[in-house]
Amino acid sequence: MDKSKESAQVESGWKTRTLLIGTLVGALIGAGAAYLLVQNAARDEGQVKVSAGDGIKLGLLVLGLLRQVAQIGEGS
Repeated sequence: MDKSKESAQVESGWKTRTLLIGTLVGALIGAGAAYLLVQNAARDEGQVKVSAGDGIKLGLLVLGLLRQVAQIGEGS
């Protein structure tokens, strides 16, 4: 009985750790991207302007990245 509890805790532990690391990495990348946008706007002495086309391109890029991450560890 104790071994099943331990294995459940180990199983849950790596999942929680993976989610936390992914969240932190995503937040850092998002903050970095926002910083770059603000710097570009400050350099051009204007506001951040992202067109609909740029938003769609970025969204598709993110979806492609998520697809690649989901395929990590799968057999070829």
